[in-house]
Amino acid sequence: MIQTSNLSVQFGGRKLFEDVNVKFTSGNCYGIIGANGAGKSTFLKVLTKEIESTTGEVIIDKKKRLSFLKQNHFAHENDVVLDVVIMGHKRLYEVIKERETLYAKSEFTEEDGMLAAELEGEFAELDGWDAETNAEKILLGLGIEVEKHTKLMSDLIEADKVKVLLAQALFGNPDILLLDEPTNGLDLNATTWLENFLMDLEDTTVLVVSHDRHFLNKVCTHIADIDYGKIKIYVGNYNFWYESSQLMQELMRNQNKKIEQKRKELQDFIARFSANASKSKQATSRKKQLEKLQLEDLEVSNRKYPWIDFKPDREAGNNLLSVSNISKTINGKKVLNDVSFTINTNDKVIFISENDLAITTLFKILSGELEPDSGSYTFGVTTSTSYFPKDNSEYFEGVDLNLIDWLRQYSKDEHEEYIRSYLGRMLFSGEEAKKMANVLSGGEKVRCMLSKMMLSGANVLIMDNPTDHLDLESITSLNKALMRFNGTILFTTKDHEFNETVSNKIIDIKEDRVIEKLSTYDEYIFGEDK
Repeated sequence: MIQTSNLSVQFGGRKLFEDVNVKFTSGNCYGIIGANGAGKSTFLKVLTKEIESTTGEVIIDKKKRLSFLKQNHFAHENDVVLDVVIMGHKRLYEVIKERETLYAKSEFTEEDGMLAAELEGEFAELDGWDAETNAEKILLGLGIEVEKHTKLMSDLIEADKVKVLLAQALFGNPDILLLDEPTNGLDLNATTWLENFLMDLEDTTVLVVSHDRHFLNKVCTHIADIDYGKIKIYVGNYNFWYESSQLMQELMRNQNKKIEQKRKELQDFIARFSANASKSKQATSRKKQLEKLQLEDLEVSNRKYPWIDFKPDREAGNNLLSVSNISKTINGKKVLNDVSFTINTNDKVIFISENDLAITTLFKILSGELEPDSGSYTFGVTTSTSYFPKDNSEYFEGVDLNLIDWLRQYSKDEHEEYIRSYLGRMLFSGEEAKKMANVLSGGEKVRCMLSKMMLSGANVLIMDNPTDHLDLESITSLNKALMRFNGTILFTTKDHEFNETVSNKIIDIKEDRVIEKLSTYDEYIFGEDK
């Protein structure tokens, strides 16, 4: 168990949260959610005491072992991978090193013998005999092959270093496990393994920050929501929290509308009859009723949902897209090999591949940014496309325009009010709309690119990892927009929930063939025939 008492955190003049009193109990997994900048990662660091709170305290039983996923990928460059994982259990690793030093002595005293007996007892108690086996199981589950286990960390690519640090956090059955974006860089198999690993934990208290809604839905028993400067805990997974919170907000808004309507009726009656002697008692009664009317207090949330809506200017015809025998070599390596498929009107197609570059290359070809080495593709005459690139830097770097002028380049209506209406939908209101395009964050650039796509009126959307850099609120809004979209979508993303709820067709690009299948994402991924 881990809890806080009157916890407050303040940076400069800004309060992240104040007087937080929460308790996280063993056997439960808590998803920590909140808008960007709400303090999710900071809260985890306060719990580990890596960051000191402004007031209050964090209470952890001294006998409980806490493990925290660290993001310093270069902290163990000269250490062996297996050792790095076992370091996750600090005391066990210390015992292992003490044993090695002791047994390396040329002469063994009686005192050494007594120390050895103590160390052997502690080593066995801490499950030391199975330490390497357990570490290997975790590494294999996360996709780190056996031959890498005895290599130095400096020999690994960065993606594998991230997995090793995750294995370190998971190792040794910690009593309290804190994970900050644990699925970053994981493929589907590793993410599925992690989901099962966390769900199998029985007595561990798990706190996890993640933008992966499917992951939160699978592993979380509770949601801890950071908003309004407070932290509130709700029973259930992310979807249950989201639907419940939206319903509660809607009920409060409807209640306020009824109160406002009643208030107006009472005010009208009082204005009309307060000077009328025969109605004076009724007017007085209405005044008392008016005084008792109280609006529900709708707090201003840090959480903001952009309004995303793609509307095609015209419907596409039946012959939408035909791709025939496209091949392409990049930097001497063939990434597309004789690729053929057909897309029909209103298909919503998730493209998957073991090689992400294959999909990016194909999308660049279909959007006209690259020419194939061989093969061809044909869009129907009534189709219009809008492309969301994986790398959008060329649209912003070196561009000396504010957002109004930047978006004006892509709009048929150049009036400022019209441009501002689209920027406002994407959370760039007021002075935010005058921010310079070349200083935007990753998430802000994505929202601008989505604004550009909304203005296009295209009936075919080609989207290469549109969920990258977005917060949960923006991902949710984009997800709902594409589910509503009355057109055709070709897309790829690592967001599992997005894939399952948007797509109705799979195109799997393999080295030697292409598989087309009308199927849900889960049915295809977890099916046997691929």
